[in-house]
Amino acid sequence: MNENSFSLSGQIVDLVNSRIFPGKITVTDQKITEITELPEAEKRYIMPGFIDAHIHIESSMVPPSEFGRMAVCHGTVAAVCDPHEIANVMGVEGIDYMIRSGKRGHFKFFFGAPSCVPATPFETSGYALDAHSIEQLMARDDIHFLAEMMNYPGLLADDPEIHKKLEAAKKNGKPIDGHAPMVTGNDIRKYVGAGISTDHECNAVEDALERIELGMKILIREGSAAKNFEALIPLMAEHPEMLMFCSDDKHPDDLVKGHINQLVKRALQKGYKLMDVLRAASLNAVKHYRLDVGLLQKDDDADFIVVDNLNDFNVMQTYVRGRLLAENGVSLMQRRKEEAINNFHALPIEVEALRVPDEGKRIKVIACMDGNLISNTIMATPKVVEGNLVSDTTRDLLKMVVLNRYVPAKPAIGFINNIGLKRGAIATSVAHDSHNIVAVGCSDEDIARAINLLVYTKGGMVACSETEFVLLPLPVAGLMSLEEGSRVAADYERAAALAHDFGCGLHSPFMTLSFMALLVIPELKLSDKGLFDVVQFGFTPLTV
Repeated sequence: MNENSFSLSGQIVDLVNSRIFPGKITVTDQKITEITELPEAEKRYIMPGFIDAHIHIESSMVPPSEFGRMAVCHGTVAAVCDPHEIANVMGVEGIDYMIRSGKRGHFKFFFGAPSCVPATPFETSGYALDAHSIEQLMARDDIHFLAEMMNYPGLLADDPEIHKKLEAAKKNGKPIDGHAPMVTGNDIRKYVGAGISTDHECNAVEDALERIELGMKILIREGSAAKNFEALIPLMAEHPEMLMFCSDDKHPDDLVKGHINQLVKRALQKGYKLMDVLRAASLNAVKHYRLDVGLLQKDDDADFIVVDNLNDFNVMQTYVRGRLLAENGVSLMQRRKEEAINNFHALPIEVEALRVPDEGKRIKVIACMDGNLISNTIMATPKVVEGNLVSDTTRDLLKMVVLNRYVPAKPAIGFINNIGLKRGAIATSVAHDSHNIVAVGCSDEDIARAINLLVYTKGGMVACSETEFVLLPLPVAGLMSLEEGSRVAADYERAAALAHDFGCGLHSPFMTLSFMALLVIPELKLSDKGLFDVVQFGFTPLTV
């Protein structure tokens, strides 16, 4: 096929004009130059490609160039990306790394400027992006929006630094993404009134409806840890124009299996209207973020997919700017050589550093929830051995540690419930948002062993016991691998499988653990500086 000029016929799905008709599209020099209606055509469907309306590419554990190779297999042609994770580790250098990598392929990436680096002042990150940094980023043509404003307490308290960042986005005419879990009433009205136009943190229809009434767009999220599709998809019946699909965080094993195409198929199986669902998967994001992505109109970029039918929705081909990038589930994109950048200075830890002397008191315990970023707080009487608090596998009260990866420091220690480990430990340097090392295990020795394996590799994920381990090194900022995507997915699955063998019942052990250090998602979390009460937005003692 001559990619400079070719024609393709089938049933054309025109989302802009709400019709499906037999026709032929002609592509010349990456553009759709003609759309011709025919009396009849093949029973295959040509439609705009899918768009992930909010994702942290770093969560796929591969650089953007490799993410694109994987995503096109599922009909995704573009992604709205928040490089928040690597910015916490590497600052603007990390953002530029992601943009450079994205440009090495043909997939369309639209990066924003992370608004909250660090997310709070209660944790140690590698870099901080102040209002001046955001002003400089907002003026750049390769920065398309201000990414999720997760410091909603600061906004509600009228922090002048936050308002300077918001004004920089408005001055440059760029959208502002939100992140406001469980914020309601006058607070959400003030939040939306500050110019914030989306939220992907809704867990219930009621919260989403409150935002929709204020004019906010709702991003229905179905990621590797947070899964809100089932709760929010009923919004499609009455408010389809206010919805977009996103994954937020997509681990490599899940990305191998599918992407936005899975949400499209699930929504259609529930009986929602085809045009509404497909718009949520493409057109709505193009319009909201003003993306340079084709919508199968004359003179648009030739960004489209071909699916076999509207029931099975198997993606046969994916085109971006007229280039055939995937066919029948196989990526045709060439792998790109990427470099490793990092910011990792933690030192090996001794078991003695993990001791917690018994004070004869009860402890506050983080209660994590499978498939949700939110945690609860429970009170418990700790297990004591030789005068020290230790993990109690019989009650699933396990010791959790967060270790500063940027400078040598004492570890922060807490306890967590619902992990389920009966032996060994797991640890990761993917720990939102500052990406210090977070670990949980059945003994202090297990925890120290896991942490030290990550110190040795300067970042990664590991499941280990005294006799076995699976280690996935992540040399790019402690967040991403340089290996081919399917291999990364396989290694990640092996690590998760070993965690499950150890007794962990979480669907995605590492992803869930990584969010237990995220201080902007209620209720109780652990940073490298200590136990944190998100509701009160301050540190809280372990014992009571």
